[in-house]
Order: sequence, then C-alpha cells, then structure tokens
Amino acid sequence: MAELSFIHRFEPARDRAAPPLLLLHGTGGDESDLLEVGRMVSPGSALLSPRGKVLEQGMPRFFRRLAEGVFDEDDVRRRAEELADFVEAARARYGIGKPIALGYSNGANIAAAIMLLRPATLAGGVLLRPMVPLQQPPLVDLAGMPALIASGARDPIAGVAEGSRLAAMLSDAGARVDRQITPSGHELSQADITLARDWLAKRVMAATT
Repeated sequence: MAELSFIHRFEPARDRAAPPLLLLHGTGGDESDLLEVGRMVSPGSALLSPRGKVLEQGMPRFFRRLAEGVFDEDDVRRRAEELADFVEAARARYGIGKPIALGYSNGANIAAAIMLLRPATLAGGVLLRPMVPLQQPPLVDLAGMPALIASGARDPIAGVAEGSRLAAMLSDAGARVDRQITPSGHELSQADITLARDWLAKRVMAATT
C-alpha cells in the first residue's frame, strides 16, 4: 500500500457515532499537538492529525506566509489541494467518513482554505483563531456545511474582525456558521474546548434525530 503524503498520527474511533476529526495544528505544532484537544472535544472520535510540510524558522506550518498576517495565496491554494488529497487517501486507508476539521490558528486557516477550494473533502469545520486565507476565493457552494468560528476578544494576531470576515464569507457561500468570541487572546482556552465540544455534540444530535 502506498505511503500517505503527510507525516501524521491516526487514532481509530472508539465510538462509531462520533464524527471523525481532522486535527490541524498551529505554527510550530506537529501531529501530536492537538490529539488531547481532539479527545476532549469529541471523546471516541477517530482522529487524523497531519504535520504541516512548510517550515518557517524550523517551525512546521501548513502554508507559507510573506509576513505576519500576509499569506502566500498561491501556496495556500497548492497546499490546500495537497492536504485535501491526503485526507481522501487517508479516509480510504483507515476506513473513515468525511472528517470535521478542527484547526487552530494556521491550522484553522488551511481548514478554511479547504472549505473554499475543496468543500467535498470535509463534513464541517471548527475554526479556532482563524483569518481569511484567500482574499478572492472561487465561487463555492457550501450549502448546509456546519462551521464554528471562535475568535479571542484580546487576540492581537487573528483578531475578531478577521474571524467575522471569514464567517461572513462562509455564510455567503451557504455554510451554517456559528460565530463565537471567547474572553482570551490568541491562545486556546478551556472556553474554546467547551464551545467546540458542545457544538459538536449538538451537531451529532441533530444529524441522528
């Protein structure tokens, strides 16, 4: 069997009713970074956690940036396609359904890019501290795709306005967006874990009733 194209970790599902999660770390993270978050947010879910291939001063990322907050959008597009291909190959390898992306910071940005460029890859997205990954995304139909976007009220990197702009972009494409702001900075907090856990529980409940 051919090797998958990203270094990654995979944990099989312990609860078949729990949706698979695609865990996407922030700058400087790796394939182990969000495993515990995934376990807390959706106990029993299959967890697929790749490591970003781009290095910035030795720190893994999912795409290049030209400066703080300035993305190399050609690279965003290429890397989003590459990651979407990996997800589809991993689904076949591990026998899982479409995952919900759970991304933090740079990981949230690449998740948003996949939603805009390869929407059939994902079942939804939990985007924590995201920015707009593409200033002029292609027209896309996200009809009914669920997304949670959580910004930190004191975040100096991915501010509330950026998260709101992304929420509007996804909503305009037809996604069902839940927009939340937590009383924190760029770092993840217990409030984010609770938000994501409750949002996923409601989504699973809605899907099974």
